[in-house]
Amino acid sequence: MFVIIGSVLLGQTRFVLSFSGVHFNSQAIAPTIEQIDQSFGATHPGVYNSAEQLFHLNFRGLSFSFQLDSWTETPKYEPNFAHGLASLQIPHGATVKRMYIYNGNSLQDTKAPLMPLSCFLGNVYAENVDVLRDGTGPSGLRLRLLTAGCGPGVLADAKMRVFERCVYFGDSCQDVLSTLGSPHKVFYKSEDKMKIHSPSPHKQVPSKCNDYFFNYFTLGVDILFDANTHKVKKFVLHTNYPGHYNFNIYHRCEFKIPLVIKRDSADSQTETCTTYSKWDSIQDLLGHPVEKPVVLHRSSSPNNTNPFGSTFCFGLQRMIFEVMQNNHIASVTLYGPARPSSQLRTSDLPQ
Repeated sequence: MFVIIGSVLLGQTRFVLSFSGVHFNSQAIAPTIEQIDQSFGATHPGVYNSAEQLFHLNFRGLSFSFQLDSWTETPKYEPNFAHGLASLQIPHGATVKRMYIYNGNSLQDTKAPLMPLSCFLGNVYAENVDVLRDGTGPSGLRLRLLTAGCGPGVLADAKMRVFERCVYFGDSCQDVLSTLGSPHKVFYKSEDKMKIHSPSPHKQVPSKCNDYFFNYFTLGVDILFDANTHKVKKFVLHTNYPGHYNFNIYHRCEFKIPLVIKRDSADSQTETCTTYSKWDSIQDLLGHPVEKPVVLHRSSSPNNTNPFGSTFCFGLQRMIFEVMQNNHIASVTLYGPARPSSQLRTSDLPQ
């Protein structure tokens, strides 16, 4: 889906837009309601959103939003379609605030189109990932996976396979391999540079072996194994938002995380955090963390630069939310049952 913001682009010289050869936005033509009527013709009655004070006018694959903050009455319409959009009782001269271009019949039901099977090339993709919980926090992941089947079929869609797999903290390396298949890459952690924050007197003693990640790029998931036990100790879920250091390395992980909300009463409530939740809304549900955030800055190297700046890591309910400066979640790190210290540990930070 594409969104064009009217206050920034529409009505200026950056875009010249037309439909069937009729211009409805250019330097000389403002995208008013009358101009939209002339270019696109009649449609179904629009929808007024009183909270946003926006009037949404929908066509197939195309929607316009008009700002009505200066108008105090709810828009009305008369069932006189002979007059096209002029029958919609909205102010003359109202200009478009946003224009949405999307795939499908309804803006509310818009979602990314299915990837053609020819693009799978033997890869497995995650349609969605549910975080499983126990009494204290996350216990594992349930992944709904898509892949191209190899069996006979008349229709191309009939060859797509859909199945579910679960992985848990404490699963062995062999368990994960048999459940999810081989990773795209195995990454061995180098010496932990965050040891300087550790209170242990042995923090300068080099490690005899290194923990390692299974990187599943098409799932948007990393899995960390303990170097001594070869058991799962951490999951990292990537949102793949623009403006992050790792953008376009991982496919977006469409996750859902149940959050336990503690109220004044004895009963608790569960809300859901998704890939598209912003940090402010999560804090409104869980409350502000007691500890200050850890600043995570992936420094530049001679062959690689980081123009995006630092991110901030907050620890809540055995999860670490990596927050970008635009309030979006860059990644969520889930770690296993609490060790002797229940505070945010530097070794648990995204790598």
